[in-house]
Amino acid sequence: MTSTSFDTSLITDTSLTVQATLTAQHLINGQWLGEAVTGRMNPARPDELAALSPSGSAEDVDAAITAASAAQPAWAALPAPARGAILIAAGNLLLERQAAIAEDLVREEGKTLAEAKGEVKRASDVLRFFGSLGWAATGEVLPSGLPDTTITTRREALGVVGLITPWNFPIAIPAWKTAPALISGNTVVIKPAELTPLSATHLARALQDAGLPAGVFNVVHGKGRIVGDALARDPRIAGLSFTGSTKVGLGLQEILNARRARVQLEMGGKNGVLVLDDADARKAAQVVAAGAFGLTGQACTATSRVYVTPGIRPAFLEALVAEAAGYNPGDGLAEDTRMGAVVSRQQFEQDQAAVRTAVERGATLLHGQYDGDPTGPLFLAPAVLTDLPFDDAAVTEEIFGPVVAVLEVADYEAGLAAINDSRYGLTAGICTDSLALATDFAARAQAGVVKVNRPTAGLDLNVPFGGVKDSSTNTFREQGRSALDFFTWGKTVYTGV
Repeated sequence: MTSTSFDTSLITDTSLTVQATLTAQHLINGQWLGEAVTGRMNPARPDELAALSPSGSAEDVDAAITAASAAQPAWAALPAPARGAILIAAGNLLLERQAAIAEDLVREEGKTLAEAKGEVKRASDVLRFFGSLGWAATGEVLPSGLPDTTITTRREALGVVGLITPWNFPIAIPAWKTAPALISGNTVVIKPAELTPLSATHLARALQDAGLPAGVFNVVHGKGRIVGDALARDPRIAGLSFTGSTKVGLGLQEILNARRARVQLEMGGKNGVLVLDDADARKAAQVVAAGAFGLTGQACTATSRVYVTPGIRPAFLEALVAEAAGYNPGDGLAEDTRMGAVVSRQQFEQDQAAVRTAVERGATLLHGQYDGDPTGPLFLAPAVLTDLPFDDAAVTEEIFGPVVAVLEVADYEAGLAAINDSRYGLTAGICTDSLALATDFAARAQAGVVKVNRPTAGLDLNVPFGGVKDSSTNTFREQGRSALDFFTWGKTVYTGV
């Protein structure tokens, strides 16, 4: 896979082997196309090229949708077990290629090698899980009130679906949207994130090498305002699944709703954890730190606000600062790095600005920084803020970085109210030894996912995932068998004898 042209000012090694290895292209109707004109630099090594990719146009999207439309009837007609066998084979290929894919992922996204290997394994598991569902029953046989009549239900594919995926899980999220779409008999046009084109290319290669027919899975790289907009507006796209910012997601929803197409949105989060006096301070700090600083805090499920009751506050803060000190930021390929680089210069500056302005408003910074080198590697120490008002921007607005705010609440009820006082409702957590309070919290927390004594980040692939409020459309869930609901529609069949 090579490009026909590229901007050599973007790269430090111009050998053809390196160029080919790092080049992503569109995949349209089984053909790798497009000139690689956009360079992506390694956030841990700003002078090192991580990937090259094309910048797609509306015409590229049209060609991809045309190919997907032509391929869809035959793909849907293929028996589901045969479709599943291809997904399983692709998952196996990802696992065989895990080491190389993970290194590419680290270089273009910034996370640690251990996190990247885990993500590739997750993508493999997702493909194999949904592939296995090719053998599962998808309908029901129901009794009828009419004589000599049998009622059955069927699930039918939507047709051609569009996928728009983010940079923070650049192979896992494309996989967990693609797999349920394909096993259901749909064909796909995906727009991966601009910052991470190579990770999505590895997924496309695995599917193609596993024998996926041409046109069933198509990739168009490029800017959201061009490629994403064209996907959303094309009447041949029967449904669009998006993960990204709330602002962009709600804009896409308006476009899709206007033409009565199906839309699935997973958007922002401002995930809170309540730490009660009966919790173990050290264990609670470990739970919060893993949720806040793991993955460099660049997850929609990351912990970003913590409410603590007075009795545990001093011990918890001391333990959390000690945990934060252990998350040394650095090059994700280095063995001793526990927290990788921030994904981009823009995100790095945004994270620092969030911490700096909070301090200027009176917050106490117990650990962290907001004056990193604006030209060097994008390494940002985890930040622990306290002494903020409940309505401070650092408490209410998503930062998407390794920044956590800790606030005091009088008791459990006050803490639960604070957790729920947010425009977002993706994940929420509680640290307590009380089964009664944990059960009550699970029932009353306004979030799609509740964690008890566990980090808010981290999800199992076989269970539903999604949020409420401005975190989601709250209509269809991702992952697990529930993911099939978005990509299919129901049909009821009456058969008389």
